[in-house]
Amino acid sequence: MENTVLCVMPAEARHKEKLEAAGAGCRFIYASYKTVTREQIAQADVILGNAPADMICASPRLKLLQLNSAGTDDYIRPGVLNPETILLNATGAYSKAVAEHALAMTLALIKKLHLYRDDRKAGTWSDYGTVTSIADAVVLVVGLGDIGAHYARLAKALGAYTIGISRRPKEALPYADELYLTEQTDEILSRADVVVSFLPGNGQTRHFYDTARFARMKEGAYFLNLGRGSAVDQEALLQALAGGHLAGAGIDVTDPEPLPAESPLWQEEKLLITPHVAGSFHLPETFERIVDIAAENLRAWLEGGSLRNVVDFTTGYKR
Repeated sequence: MENTVLCVMPAEARHKEKLEAAGAGCRFIYASYKTVTREQIAQADVILGNAPADMICASPRLKLLQLNSAGTDDYIRPGVLNPETILLNATGAYSKAVAEHALAMTLALIKKLHLYRDDRKAGTWSDYGTVTSIADAVVLVVGLGDIGAHYARLAKALGAYTIGISRRPKEALPYADELYLTEQTDEILSRADVVVSFLPGNGQTRHFYDTARFARMKEGAYFLNLGRGSAVDQEALLQALAGGHLAGAGIDVTDPEPLPAESPLWQEEKLLITPHVAGSFHLPETFERIVDIAAENLRAWLEGGSLRNVVDFTTGYKR
């Protein structure tokens, strides 16, 4: 029986050629996140891309869903996918883009570039005094997955002392001077000059960074979040910044998104905000990697081979 593959990613001709070569013998339908219909989703045996979760409705026909995102929050909720549907994410595609964005935010904060940028609007010639260096700084990476590992490599290359935290034990890594498990986070926070979080959004990570955890961080430390906004209690973050405990923070994710214009986060001068743009397809190479992953998995699924990035529904992580 012919399989129907629905692609909701912005595929160009060369991408379609690659996908159709991997899915030889399948019927392909192309749409976009905004134009796809419930009827198209109901017809699909395979979906490539982040189709609207509320349209899937536990489709009994859907056998394979390959996301174009690393995050899986919307798709692991009860009732979205049939328990028999295989869910795959795009882990491995975003490491360069998000890690470099995180590093750029780190350097901007410790050199106070965000403050000088703000002064440009008023034409103010200011001197904000001393800065710090990433060389020899203790950088704590919480969430040492694909993106976190890439960031740790970059920080290590600039001379940082890197500590990694992950949910599972890892063997010794050349880019991590020390390794710990998630449950040991509170023991390590006070040592870090910079805390960078790449935690996903799930029930275990919601408000992982609360008043108590910000208080445990070293006075004058910097905090960055490029995982999910739900991992941070935003009121607690504001208090830690306004009270002077943290020297600065950078976030690419918020809760909710978009961040409302009336949110007090916008007014905190020590907070650098970008509107969830570290990932997506802003770096063109990212999308090329996603198409490669999708093609590889489609071919493997059709041939009964091993699949890459199978997601565990209970954690939202790849297995």
